[in-house]
Amino acid sequence: MKKLSARRRHPLAAVVVLLLALAATGGLYAAFAPAGKAQADETAQSLAIDEGKKLYSVGCASCHGTGGQGTTDGPSLVGVGSAAVDFQVATGRMPAQQPGAQVPKKPVIYNQAEIDQLAAYISSLGAGPITPTKSQVDPSGADVAKGGDLFRTNCAQCHNFTGEGGALTHGKYAPSLEGVSPKHIYEAMQTGPQSMPSFPDSTMPEQEKKDIIAYIKTVNGGDSASPGGLSLGGLGPVSEGLFGWIFGLGGLVAIAVWVAAHTAKAKKS
Repeated sequence: MKKLSARRRHPLAAVVVLLLALAATGGLYAAFAPAGKAQADETAQSLAIDEGKKLYSVGCASCHGTGGQGTTDGPSLVGVGSAAVDFQVATGRMPAQQPGAQVPKKPVIYNQAEIDQLAAYISSLGAGPITPTKSQVDPSGADVAKGGDLFRTNCAQCHNFTGEGGALTHGKYAPSLEGVSPKHIYEAMQTGPQSMPSFPDSTMPEQEKKDIIAYIKTVNGGDSASPGGLSLGGLGPVSEGLFGWIFGLGGLVAIAVWVAAHTAKAKKS
């Protein structure tokens, strides 16, 4: 009887064995799973770079050089980052149709998967601004009033007060921001395309970019009213005053001519 009692297991022995097994399993997972996932991510990124290089060779290398170093027909792409690629290609500005003072927006010729592959390849040439995530460009909860102040301080000089766009020098122009996606507005602020200056996070933090996006979406939305009547492109009081002066004065001149002509006819008769 004593021998059997000595061999009898403690009631908690099974629990201890189970915990040890779970710990061992977790240790194995921690040792192998992350490495496998990292390897899979690295493989997927390598494939994206390879496919992007093929697309680049066909559609971009003739202007930007075989290694993205730039030519007389196109600037270097080393260090522009994935955000610049996504903005330029996803808005149809690139590949450029023809040289000119400014490359206009046009229909997109690549799908999003191909754009991502191009961005992966060009990003491999040198680090640069990264394509923002959905949470970074989501203006929900942003401060529209603060965004208006920031927009009038940094953007209205070219895009005018409501983002309707405007003319610049040497055949260039600031495009309208109406209908532009939050993602592309954010990328434009990151990268500074065409004549636009760039606003990195060190200059304009992420939250301020969201505030500006919220303001643009609000003033160009269907629920935004113009209490002054005709907005006249939102160009401000100077243009509205000039409009009133030209058409108001022109109308008075026309009336004066009409009255004078009829008075002269009445005297002759």
